[in-house]
Amino acid sequence: MKTAYLLVPFAPLVGAIIAGFFGRTIGRTASHVVTILGVLISLLTALTILRDVMAGEYFNGTLYSWALVDGVKFEVGFLIDTLTATMMCVVTSVSLMVHIYTIGYMKDDDGYQRFFAYISLFTFAMLMLVMSNNFLQLFFGWEAVGLVSYLLIGFWYTRPTAIYANLKAFLVNRVGDFGFVLGIGLVLANFGSLDYSEVFRMAPSLVGQIINPLGLGQWSVITVTCICLFIGAMGKSAQFPLHVWLPDSMEGPTPISALIHAATMVTAGIFMVARMSPLFELSDTALSFVMTIGAITALFMGFLGVIQNDIKRVVAYSTLSQLGYMTVALGASAYSVAIFHLMTHAFFKALLFLAAGSVIIGMHHNQDIRNMGGLRKYMPITWITSLLGSLALIGTPFFSGFYSKDMIIEAVKVSTLPASGFAYFAVLAGVFVTAFYSFRMYFLVFHGKERFNTDAHAVAHGHDDGHDDAHGHGHDGGHQEGGLPHESPAVITLPLVLLAIPSVLIGMFTIGPMLFSDFFQTSISVFEPHNAMEVLAEEFHGPAGMAVHALTTLPFWLALAGVASAYYCYMVNPAVPAWFGKRFGSVYRLLDNKFYLDRFNEVFFAGGARSVGSGLWKFGDQAVIDGVVVNGSARVVGWFAGALRGLQSGFLYHYAIAMIVGVALFVWWFVPLLRR
Repeated sequence: MKTAYLLVPFAPLVGAIIAGFFGRTIGRTASHVVTILGVLISLLTALTILRDVMAGEYFNGTLYSWALVDGVKFEVGFLIDTLTATMMCVVTSVSLMVHIYTIGYMKDDDGYQRFFAYISLFTFAMLMLVMSNNFLQLFFGWEAVGLVSYLLIGFWYTRPTAIYANLKAFLVNRVGDFGFVLGIGLVLANFGSLDYSEVFRMAPSLVGQIINPLGLGQWSVITVTCICLFIGAMGKSAQFPLHVWLPDSMEGPTPISALIHAATMVTAGIFMVARMSPLFELSDTALSFVMTIGAITALFMGFLGVIQNDIKRVVAYSTLSQLGYMTVALGASAYSVAIFHLMTHAFFKALLFLAAGSVIIGMHHNQDIRNMGGLRKYMPITWITSLLGSLALIGTPFFSGFYSKDMIIEAVKVSTLPASGFAYFAVLAGVFVTAFYSFRMYFLVFHGKERFNTDAHAVAHGHDDGHDDAHGHGHDGGHQEGGLPHESPAVITLPLVLLAIPSVLIGMFTIGPMLFSDFFQTSISVFEPHNAMEVLAEEFHGPAGMAVHALTTLPFWLALAGVASAYYCYMVNPAVPAWFGKRFGSVYRLLDNKFYLDRFNEVFFAGGARSVGSGLWKFGDQAVIDGVVVNGSARVVGWFAGALRGLQSGFLYHYAIAMIVGVALFVWWFVPLLRR
């Protein structure tokens, strides 16, 4: 089976190498064929591995020993279990849909082959991350997805906003990765190994061990290690306050927005915490920290989606909110529910992003939802798939998002951690907020009066698909003449239909096997008293019964209220949002400025770094180094040289007098010594 395991990550890598290095030679068609074939092979192999894993065929072994340093092994190896197999199938299936979609979406772009190489390389990096059996390989995949995301977010490198966005993503992730490296360092220092199985086996013996980091008091080694690792997850999975890079990542092309937000990169942190469950279960403090951060992200990032007008940014903020839900589930020790929501979310979020791209193409690269309306009759496939994705997102009963989202809410409700009260309020309130901003976008785009201009040239209003003239072409033939919106070609709509199917059905068919069987028994550890899943198992009576019962529960009515409020505000009485904007202007400005976190970062961190640098330059470099060390030493040497120069007159009688004075001083000092 080792050959099959190697085939999963390396098939996309081979496609990326061929398209990246030889794309100009083999042409566009061959480039997308070889990369799509690589991901297809990876998907089929992953499905085969999932079947074998469900039959009990697990693998945990080393494939290559890189180094042996002071008894510590640095290795490349795979851990193949149900958690890994699930992630492999999610990553490869969504990636395949994105690859197919890209054929139509990027068809006129000058960087066509380069883009296919990047997204295949991205898939390889994520697969190496989820298949790792040690922290070294985990870190390799962790940094590789960050590097490729930098290349993809800044794909249109002639646009200053794209360059700013990829630098922002790179720097913010370095902040999280600093904590991640510290966590791995603590693992190595205290466990003496980087192998998962060794670390997990030794973890209980370190429960009572104490350290004093930076003199901040007595802390458990396990707690500090878990919090440091989770800081890495906060960066990758865009948790507050390290979420600021993710909305700006919309500067990349829509296909990569779907791939980053649905199946790769942002899910890496969720997967990592689930994989590290044997460590996190040993620290209630770390779990409470995880739950609190997730609750803040789930609620407050949803608020920001309410006032967005760029179609892709609305979906981006929904990603932030849903990642918060997954993180809350991790904090409640419902790791399997977090992975379940990760899976369902991957399909409907990829669907929503790709549908947004289809709308952008149909609208001739206009991304402002205020300039749309009535697209239902022009883009029927995009409309119905968007509706299905939106219904899944808000947790409509019988849709896949309902089963995972409702389970998260119930898991938090029965959690006994101190943070569970606030978290429960946050995820409940988030239900209404999610429904409101999701259907605000849906109604403004597909219903109501037509607000688009059919006479003017289309201009890219947002942050995506209108390339500047320096780069080349737009995705649909550059800036096109205005006209009626149109449905996207089949190569665009086919992935939408294929993603809509699991968005509706996969939750119903997998909730029982994934959550209430021994599916994750060997992959995830849950210790007493974190028994949320036991309580949920007692209350679960099948997917149909769960959906019917939900019709009488508070989350359903909150979601319905959100949809109804959006309909009233944007279909029945559009003056209401304007009134709220004027009446609560300060709140609107707070949301419009994204809680001023970007401004805070610019002033405090960036400005502070510039101030420190300026101070070190003026005081340290100019005053101390140049003024004292360099110029000061030169002045001292010059003074001594001047003094000595005065003694070296060149006149013989000066030297004779100096010799006489010297002899006299010598006699005066030496003669008394002889008398003794």
